[in-house]
Amino acid sequence: MSDGAQFTHAHMVRFERRLPGPPAQAWGFLADTGRLPGWYGDGAIEPRVGGAVSLMGGHIRGVVTQWQPPGRIAYTWNVYNPGDATSPYPESYLILTLAAAVEGTTFTLEHLPVQERFVKLNAMGWHTFMDMVEAAVRGDPVHGRDHYMALNARHYGVDLSNPLG
Repeated sequence: MSDGAQFTHAHMVRFERRLPGPPAQAWGFLADTGRLPGWYGDGAIEPRVGGAVSLMGGHIRGVVTQWQPPGRIAYTWNVYNPGDATSPYPESYLILTLAAAVEGTTFTLEHLPVQERFVKLNAMGWHTFMDMVEAAVRGDPVHGRDHYMALNARHYGVDLSNPLG
């Protein structure tokens, strides 16, 4: 044992994607769960620092840590199993940033830390979210989550019949 610091590394998933239009055009799809129900499910993000986050029928819960429309929203991210009052997983952070670019908006997503055993699954899920947001912002039909998950599972080598296997 030592009184000195221990240096470790945490896994993080980060995406960056170009979207059409100004940041305000994409903001609603990140902040208003009703605009992208195929991802968020039954839930809400209370629009203020300290606001409650409850997504997918309470499967995901957290607290808003940054609320800066139309450029940045961040919140804690915790996964709950049905019926659990406390999460068996460590809390993590989701940071969504929209920045004006020469042609449209740069959309950046960062999720950290991610447990090593969930890195590929996490990347597949957030890639799915990015695809859904991009389709919505473009005004294209937004397919169900399963459609994008199947495409992205192949990309990340995830077996959807046994995702943690």
